[in-house]
Formats: sequence, C-alpha cells, structure tokens
Amino acid sequence: MLLISKHLPKLLALTIFMQMLDTTILNTALPKMALDLRQSPLQMQSAIIAYTLTLALLMPLSAYFCDRFGTKRVFLWSLLLFVLGSVACAFAPSLAWLVSGRVLQGMGGAMLTAAPRLVMVKSYDKNQLLTMINYIVTPALIGPIIGPILGGYLSEYMSWHWIFWINVPVGVVAMWLTWRIMPDFRADKLPELDKLGFLLFGGGAVALSLAMEWASYPNRQMFALILLMISVLAFVAYIYHAKRTANPLYSLNLRLVRTFRIGVLGNLVSRLGISAMPFLLPLLLQVGLGNSASVAGLALAPVAMAAIVGKSLVQPIMRRWGYRRVLSWNTRLIGLMIMSFALPNADTPVWALLPQLFVMGLCNSIQFSGMNSITVADLRAEQNSSGTSFMAVNQQLAIGMGVALSALVLQQFSQHSLHIHDAFRWTFVLMGCFTFASSWIFARLHGQDGANLLR
Repeated sequence: MLLISKHLPKLLALTIFMQMLDTTILNTALPKMALDLRQSPLQMQSAIIAYTLTLALLMPLSAYFCDRFGTKRVFLWSLLLFVLGSVACAFAPSLAWLVSGRVLQGMGGAMLTAAPRLVMVKSYDKNQLLTMINYIVTPALIGPIIGPILGGYLSEYMSWHWIFWINVPVGVVAMWLTWRIMPDFRADKLPELDKLGFLLFGGGAVALSLAMEWASYPNRQMFALILLMISVLAFVAYIYHAKRTANPLYSLNLRLVRTFRIGVLGNLVSRLGISAMPFLLPLLLQVGLGNSASVAGLALAPVAMAAIVGKSLVQPIMRRWGYRRVLSWNTRLIGLMIMSFALPNADTPVWALLPQLFVMGLCNSIQFSGMNSITVADLRAEQNSSGTSFMAVNQQLAIGMGVALSALVLQQFSQHSLHIHDAFRWTFVLMGCFTFASSWIFARLHGQDGANLLR
C-alpha cells in the first residue's frame, strides 16, 4: 500500500491556486502592459487567447501523459514549463514575446489539468474524496478574488512584470514538494491515443480561434478567411475519421445524448458573452471610464465573491424550478446584465457598478454549475471520460472565442469614428445578445432533465 503524505492536498491546492491566480491576474494589467509594449490596449487580447487556446489544444493529452509517464514526472515537467513561461513573460520586450511566453505557460497548465484529479481518485477512498476535493478547489474560488486586485496593484505601484514573477517562488515550492511527496501513478494498460483525431480536431480549433483573432487586423483578414476554411475542412475531416475509428479522440455517439448535445452548444454560445467580460470590464473601467488599475481590480472583486455565494444556491434553485427553467431564464438575465454595462458614463462612480457586478457574478456561478452538470448528467459510464474531456475543451475554446470576438467588435466600433465609450457600449450590447440568445438553446431541455442530479 502506497503511503500518502498528509501534505499532498496542500500541494494540489497550491498548484490549482497558482493556475487560477495566473488566469485572473492578467486582465487588470493589460492597459499598463500595452503602454509599455507600445500596443493599443484594445489589441492585447492575444495574451489571453494564446493561453486559453494552448489549454484547449493540449488538455486531451494530459490524462494520456499521466498514464504513460506517471503523475510525478508529468507534474514536475508541467510546473517547470509553467515557471519558464512565467519568466519568459516577465522578460517580454514585445507582444509577440509575451504571447510566446503565454503559450509556454499554457503548455504547463494544460498538463496540470488531469493530474490533480487522477492523483486524488487514486490516493483516497471514496468516503474521503469529497472532503479532499472541497479542500483543494477552495483556492480555485479564492484566486479570482485576489487575482484582479493583485494584478491592478502590482501593475500600478510596482510593475506589470511582477504578475509573472510571483509564479516563480510558488512554482519552485510546488516542484520541490512534488519531488518529495507526489505519488507516481500510471496506468497498468496504456490507453490508445487517437493521434490523427487529435491533429484534426486540434488543428480545426486552433485555425478557428486564430481566424477570429486575425479578423480584427486589416492586413490579416485574408489570412483569417483562409484559416476559417481550413478550420471547417479539419472538423469535417475529423467527423469522417471518427466514423471509421474504433477509439476516436471524442466519440461521435456523444451527440446522441440529447442533454449533452444541448449542454455543449449552450455552454459555447452563452460563454461567448460571459467570457468576454473579464477582458472588457477592466478595459472599460480604465480606458473607457478613466479609473486606475488598482481601482479596477478592487471593483471586479464582487464578481468572484458572488460566485462563491452562488455555489450554495445552485441545488435549492434547481430543485425549486428545474434545470430547463433556471438555465433558460438565467441566461436571459445574464445577457441583460452584460448589456447593462452600456449604461454607465464617464461621470458614473465605480461604487455604483458594484451591485451590477455582484448580481452578474451570482448569476454566472449558478449558470456554470447548472450547465456543466446537465451536460454530463445522462452520459453512460463508457462515455464519461470522453464527454468530460470534450466539455472542458469546449469551455476553453469558448473563453478564447469570446475574448477574440469581443476584441474584434470593440476594434471595429472604435475604428468607425465612434467615441471610445460609445464603442464599449455597443460592444456590451452585442456580446450580451449572444448570451441572451443561448436561452433558446437551453429551452430545448425537457422539464424533468437533471432530476437524477437532485435526488
């Protein structure tokens, strides 16, 4: 029997905290970074998209590498890549260098996605598992509160480079603990990896995301159109491949599960607007309304605080009104909340936005928990692994696409002789429409869908 260190949950919690902090700390620092890198604040989306796109591309390999090389080795290399990526970002003299560092960070972050879950499942009995999960995911809730505040203060009072330097000591401590206490689990029988499926699906996802981002650059729009066509061809080729492969990367029979099909599509469309907000709000508060980075970071804290409160409300709300009604009406409410950020003007005090931000964070928390759980609710045992992996990749793609689309819309409005604040207003309205429209997707659920999750 393998002896499990009592410090193992702390190590897993530390790595999750480092990832969540890095995901949320960057947004409030973007205007300061843009000034230093001689870029427009409205064209810094590449720094966010590069990370999320790398996560989406490499996440399917995470579990496979853990099974083949062992959790200890994967953990060590993942942390090393993450730290090296952070150092590269801290030294970045240009946006292109910064994006390269973010890709390196994403490579490490992607490999860390499956390892903590695998280590927990194999280290603890089922009666201990829930307690351990609650312990290590707590930092995932705290990170989004600290991230925007820390990012704002570091970029304003020290330097934006410090938002990456702080990952170094945390990562080094995590590597040392991994070397000392991480158990080395690996599969007795190595699962088969669908290499061609990975290349086709991953290539299609990368081409689609790059097409959306490059569409915002006048000199790259022809390349964006070519990438869009490549993306369509790659996805069509993947479907053709998956029909003729015994163990495809993502089984096509997942589409036969109605709740999974609705959940994935609803996830994608609703997150286009929701995922744009962490990018747009710091820009609105600083570029549009003229506030400092530290004030913007503090103003965004209620969103993450409300998300923690919302977790405790999901079960009672779902029991009272059911998944279909809650997800349909909640997406409409979130869509209207996003549009409501078109109302503030240059004279609006930041404190007046706090109720809006809190309500939006509360609704987001309910939405994420609800649509994630309904997506996997009716999967069979043999579909769980493929379905859960596809849902996670879909979420990362939606985040990248939401940021790319909102940046494209904001730039297009700002280039057509609109005042910058008017450009923000129309961008919020349009992005809110995407989330509002997703309500009709969730309306296709049946009244009893998700009842098995509430017993």
